[in-house]
Amino acid sequence: MAEPPVPEPLRVYVGWDQRDALAFEVCCHTLRAHASVPLEVIALKDWELRARGVYWRPYHVDERGQMWDGRDGRPFSTNFSYTRFCVPLMEEYRGEPVVFCDADMLWRADPAELVALAGGAPLACVKHEHRPSEREKMTGTIQTVYARKNWSSLMVLRPERCIGLTPYAVNNMARDWLHGLRWIDDAEIKGLPEAWNWLEGWSDPGIEPKVVHFTRGTPDMPGHENAAYGEEWRAALAEARGAGAAAR
Repeated sequence: MAEPPVPEPLRVYVGWDQRDALAFEVCCHTLRAHASVPLEVIALKDWELRARGVYWRPYHVDERGQMWDGRDGRPFSTNFSYTRFCVPLMEEYRGEPVVFCDADMLWRADPAELVALAGGAPLACVKHEHRPSEREKMTGTIQTVYARKNWSSLMVLRPERCIGLTPYAVNNMARDWLHGLRWIDDAEIKGLPEAWNWLEGWSDPGIEPKVVHFTRGTPDMPGHENAAYGEEWRAALAEARGAGAAAR
């Protein structure tokens, strides 16, 4: 009897920024620890995408270390602020679902459960009404407020349905168009329960998180040591260091 075909791994793209290196380890480790299916975890690294010729969006860094976008002149905070929108292109607009998430996330549930919940939607995310009052983010960069903030921080995507994210669009369109998900029809965006992108310091403490998003700062950063789920995050980091968790 022929062996059944080996299922393709679920691809999960995780944003990469050197300042989030520890967070990245925790994110990758907890993704794998809770997964019921094979995973391929892919680090979205700015310089690799530039070397491949798929990403060339210009920016500059000022004397404070703040990054400024060369297209719309707005500040941004991580090296994956815009590279996340390369995912459909990286997938060659194929049909199978993929996941993108920010690095500063602690997974507490199965990513396969998330994909099943998204169903066949072209795009699924938590539809936050996030209006942070802080003027600076965890790394001292400017905190920006815009429509649909944090919708794009965790997404389940069907790349074949995200054809609005052309190479031109990713490299030229303004922040609000990209992060506001204006490249896809609103009717095609499925809302997910807030537990799947629970914002530490913002989301309802009564919700049991499936994914904790330390958007204000991860527990290794000064001033955030006592963040909710901080002990769990530190335990996951210790486990990750022991297991040697890493993405290619």
